[in-house]
Amino acid sequence: MNRQQWCQQLFESIDGKRTREFVSFLTPDARFRFGSAPAAEGQTAIAQAVDRFFAGVASLSHRVLDLWEMPGHVICRGEVRYQRLDGTSVQVPFCDVLALRGDKIAHYEIYLDPTPLAPG
Repeated sequence: MNRQQWCQQLFESIDGKRTREFVSFLTPDARFRFGSAPAAEGQTAIAQAVDRFFAGVASLSHRVLDLWEMPGHVICRGEVRYQRLDGTSVQVPFCDVLALRGDKIAHYEIYLDPTPLAPG
């Protein structure tokens, strides 16, 4: 599978709010940070953090505009649309930096301003 397909499957797991599938992309000792929130470490802590986030949005949908691959890293830039629990939606830009160990993500950094997600 090429890296484009791999990233598509990664974002499909996120957009589908399928935490278990998302965590399968990570190393057991992975580190995950969303915006300026504290980092979660390890698959269990990451799954808990991701589940809390998923519970706070009705849905989400990523559109990857650019993907760069270099040894040990993948960078994805795009837009993500969130539908809030009140039915309103917001679209924000994101940039994900993925440090790999083999075919798994060891460090997942999401650069995104979460301010627009706050209820209006």
